[in-house]
Amino acid sequence: MKNYRITVNGVTYDVEVEEISADQMGEQAGRTAAAPSAPAPAPKAPAKKAPAKAAGAAGSITVNAPMPGKIVDIRVKAGDQVTKGQVAVILEAMKMENEICVPQDGTVASVEVSVGDGVEGGNVLVTMD
Repeated sequence: MKNYRITVNGVTYDVEVEEISADQMGEQAGRTAAAPSAPAPAPKAPAKKAPAKAAGAAGSITVNAPMPGKIVDIRVKAGDQVTKGQVAVILEAMKMENEICVPQDGTVASVEVSVGDGVEGGNVLVTMD
């Protein structure tokens, strides 16, 4: 047995860990786990969402975030002429930078996010006309 002290979300837990072999793992599969001695930690706070902007300047075509992440670069601004496949925003998700491209030729009507914003999948990043 090994004893560890673990801190999760500011709450410290003392835990005891026993190393077992693969054979013992199979034997214990049918047993139920003992009740935990410490309360479960509180759920992690969700990522900061991008603030909603006024809908007055929004275009008819939207470029949405395909996944949750953080905006690390914005390559377009309102009024820019863009072509299909041009990179509009760089979205970091799971430590990878993803290029979010415009779906067609047009003019950028508005940029709905700022560098550093956290976004959820489906959030509007850029609108176009």
